[in-house]
Amino acid sequence: MDTQALRQKIIDLAIRGKLVPQDPNDEPAAALLKRIHTEKLQMVKDGKLKAKDIQGDTVIFNGEDNLHYEKFQDGTVKCIENEIPFEIPDGWIWCRGYSCFWGMESKKPDGKFFEYIDIDSIDNKRHCVLSPKKILSSQAPSRASRKLKNGCIIFSMVRPYLENIAYIDEQLSTCIASTGFYICNPLPLVDAQYLFLLMTSGYIINGLNQFMKGDNSPSIRQKDIENWLYPIPPLYEQKRIVDFANRSLSLNDDITKRINELKSTISITKAKILDLAIRGKLVPQDQNDEPASVLIERIRSEKEKLIKQGKIKRDKNDSVIYKGDDNSYYEKFQDKVICIDDEIPFELPDNWKFIRLKDAWQLLSGRDLSPSKYNSNKDGIPYITGASNFSHGSVSIIRWTQYPQVITKVGDLLITCKGTIGEIAVNDFGDAHIARQIMAIRNTHTLNSGYLRLCIKYYLNLIITSAKGLIPGITREDTLDLILPLPPKQYQIRVVRLIKEIDYIALFQANHIK
Repeated sequence: MDTQALRQKIIDLAIRGKLVPQDPNDEPAAALLKRIHTEKLQMVKDGKLKAKDIQGDTVIFNGEDNLHYEKFQDGTVKCIENEIPFEIPDGWIWCRGYSCFWGMESKKPDGKFFEYIDIDSIDNKRHCVLSPKKILSSQAPSRASRKLKNGCIIFSMVRPYLENIAYIDEQLSTCIASTGFYICNPLPLVDAQYLFLLMTSGYIINGLNQFMKGDNSPSIRQKDIENWLYPIPPLYEQKRIVDFANRSLSLNDDITKRINELKSTISITKAKILDLAIRGKLVPQDQNDEPASVLIERIRSEKEKLIKQGKIKRDKNDSVIYKGDDNSYYEKFQDKVICIDDEIPFELPDNWKFIRLKDAWQLLSGRDLSPSKYNSNKDGIPYITGASNFSHGSVSIIRWTQYPQVITKVGDLLITCKGTIGEIAVNDFGDAHIARQIMAIRNTHTLNSGYLRLCIKYYLNLIITSAKGLIPGITREDTLDLILPLPPKQYQIRVVRLIKEIDYIALFQANHIK
């Protein structure tokens, strides 16, 4: 279940008049707007407002031809049918921001300290102020000048797509906000809570995003917000919408919380299962299994044959890991022996051994191709470029090349090693060229690829920790030097089979959640 999408759907239905039924006894929003406009004209006469404060006020109405028109202060009328984004119920009206909001006011910090709200103060997921910043008035930022009122909504004009929007209650009303915010001070035409729903809707956010300008800090302008069209229901319907929407959104938030808790539980459980699998504690040991020591000797014998045949070169760094009589772990090279207790993560069952990845598997490092050497026309073999090709353990193919250089084959374990690192998938599609963002681990000694995948998953945090550079990445050495627990081959088969069953159950649970 996509609860964020559901939240937006609830809000979208609310602002379109489809969340609660209309009541013909409600005073139409147009009548309320007319009365407010009359009061504003009187305020101009009384000197409480300036004429410029209402010059943007307009009236939007349906003509006899059922088209939408806008009447301006000078009496001119213009057809705006092409601006109307969707139909609204009878009794509702379209209003410009000029007709919905009081003008913004300035306020300078006073006293020794003041509380300041800037972009960093906003939780853009929950649309609330996390915590205002307490600042010395003498050190007030130049942008600290927006006056706040109880019931206003602050809307960031800087990168509005980040949705830094918040409702200001009485407790926050004494704070000062950054000029990076537009302060929506609702007229009596609009309920503050309804306005909050409206300003957090996809209709408003996506609509205003189109006016962004600038490269470093793309922003919208005050007049973009004030000139936008807002759907306004009758005031009593606004209150019904708010009541129903809040109950629905509260239920949605509760569902979100429960889903996240369940996902966390599943994730922790899977991690624990993986830990048990790698330590040899998930399925019983069988003393009849061929010991890992025999498997390692067979691997060495096979490598010696390949060396004699000239198919591979002898690696000067080949080593053997063993446990000494003092219960410490040692690594024996051609010319030295060193203690590696600090690299050993845990104790193994009796018939297991530790082995470095390089001693049993082949590692292929990818290579980038120039744009002229790949295509999207399925000419050649697949070209796997990076993490964008990986999704839930599978690989999607969108590029091909006729100039392959580093070729992965069926059965290879693919792991992303640059940028977004640690994405894993098994090659089940055949020959493909891999970019430098990818390594391919090849099973050259008929070991169990599924078990290697479990090991890589287990050591994923270690791999990520070892990432270096401005663009996170892992080196060949980081990967080749990994110390892996090697169980008997029969155990590998049993544990991989069980993990697949567990993954199937987890997938079923995830789909059930959806």
